[in-house]
Amino acid sequence: MQYSRIRDLREDMDLTQTDIAKELFISQRTYSYYESGGHDIPTEILVRIADFFDVSVDYLLNRTNKKETNK
Repeated sequence: MQYSRIRDLREDMDLTQTDIAKELFISQRTYSYYESGGHDIPTEILVRIADFFDVSVDYLLNRTNKKETNK
């Protein structure tokens, strides 16, 4: 699965992969693999990405087009 929404959200905020990787406490290379679909994103990291961008996990997984979370 390619996680194009994660890339789009990152680019919309003018952040680099390194910026996001630092927030997630992972390497830039690992984050790059996540964005490109080279590796599946572990649930814990997926939740942290959703929280960082204030979107739902379902949005990141292309299960909905609604960005809103159920907070």
